[in-house]
Amino acid sequence: MRKILSTWCSSEGDGGLEMDLLEDLESLQFEYGIQEEDCSWLYLQGRSRGLVIKACAHATFFCKLLCNLRESLREKHTSRCLLTGLLADTPDDDDDELKVGIIGGGHLGKQLARALLQLVPIPAENLRISTRRPEALDEFQKLGIQCFYHNPYLVNWANLIFLCCLPSQLPTICLEIQARLEKGCIVYSFAAAIPIARLKLLLNHTNILRPQYQCVEDFVNIWGANKEITAALQDPATLQATCPYSSAGGIILNIKWLEGVFYAILNICTAKDMPHLQVLQHLNELFLSVHFEDCEKDGASCPKFQLGDFVNQVYTKNLSQKRPFPWFDLTAVQLKETPFSQQLSTSTALQDHLTLLYCDSFGISLTKKQQPVVSRGSPSQ
Repeated sequence: MRKILSTWCSSEGDGGLEMDLLEDLESLQFEYGIQEEDCSWLYLQGRSRGLVIKACAHATFFCKLLCNLRESLREKHTSRCLLTGLLADTPDDDDDELKVGIIGGGHLGKQLARALLQLVPIPAENLRISTRRPEALDEFQKLGIQCFYHNPYLVNWANLIFLCCLPSQLPTICLEIQARLEKGCIVYSFAAAIPIARLKLLLNHTNILRPQYQCVEDFVNIWGANKEITAALQDPATLQATCPYSSAGGIILNIKWLEGVFYAILNICTAKDMPHLQVLQHLNELFLSVHFEDCEKDGASCPKFQLGDFVNQVYTKNLSQKRPFPWFDLTAVQLKETPFSQQLSTSTALQDHLTLLYCDSFGISLTKKQQPVVSRGSPSQ
């Protein structure tokens, strides 16, 4: 009803001014009618909203990185083909596109779809949703998004799958899709109750990302109540609170997720048989291309990725220049220490640059003074 009245007011000759007649009506607020002894539980509403905002923000950032990587790879490959005259070797555009599948059309699945469409943005033809009630997704079907109930078909088409289903549904879904999963397909799970080691067994797959969030008891609710998730992520204060290293709003991301993101990108390059020196160049361009003002004065202070940041010293000595990186088990990356773990957790220069990149990817500029508070803790897996 609120949405209807708001739209009616903006269309009845008020010069485009949108009004919410119900905004201050106490009897229609969420808190109205709750017994005093139950008010202590209202913080859960803010925490739940904060979790959805952060989950959608991090998934959107990941998709932005993948799109930028694919675009960079396509441009450089095309340039090489033009120089050598091998135009026939130009990759098929359809094969090189990011194709995203969402399993689950509930609250999280819908919010994620809106964020990916509006903020990445992913074209409607490159996003598909599999859900038990596709008829409830009329909003997305009108945009040209295919909505159906056929999980194996979706997995067979996509190269990135988001699991937005209930934990109780996950074993059945994994059984349906495991035989259709290509080695390079990335499975991104929001099912917090299913550990990543269990997911690996259920899917018989290692290319899995699973963000993990820790909620602290005492926090200031900064997440709002009425804004759409996509609108919230365009608010500078809210967006900064979702930064991977930020503890604002009482929700902390385990930074092993960010580690998994890096190694997932290494796997994409390995699947293309790309020499590791080229991969490092792409990583530096992808993650370290946005700088603070003082970086221009002292470029030596900017971090640069090296081979030893990602593989151990023994492997480094035996890796020839033309060899690609090995294929990494992303589940192991997120459960164990890697050569890159120390860099992500201790290098303030790297943390600052990644935070700057994160905000810049959403169109928000930062100075060093505006850096969000960095969380030093990380929840256990």
